[in-house]
Amino acid sequence: MIKFILALLIGATPAPADKTALLSEWTQPTAASFRAWAAARVDRSAWQAYGFDWTSDDCTGGLDRPAGFDFRPACRRHDFGYRNYRAAGALAAHKDRLDRALLADLSRTCGRYRLVVRPVCGVLALTYYMAVRAA
Repeated sequence: MIKFILALLIGATPAPADKTALLSEWTQPTAASFRAWAAARVDRSAWQAYGFDWTSDDCTGGLDRPAGFDFRPACRRHDFGYRNYRAAGALAAHKDRLDRALLADLSRTCGRYRLVVRPVCGVLALTYYMAVRAA
């Protein structure tokens, strides 16, 4: 992980890694994992050889910006995890973690807004999480 982050910081292409390991690293429910995924998403060409599916429809079936809260980045990472684990035939084994990562990302998104509106954002984040879990 440290080598990967250092490579991103200095602009070098990271050493070859196992696709499964990268997928796991980029889909953990942590801020560091989100940042690593976001950096890779910006420089997708560096990861082209791995054949990742970066497509997203943002917040499937829901508003991308409910009440003005921008949930798109969290939904995009969630789509990334679902699409790539589904393609690997391993979605069922990782779905719970991917959904927890979505909730963590949405919660961090809410933390960027003014204190007075965070409870509304938090309720919306939990609603999105519960909808994903029910689907």
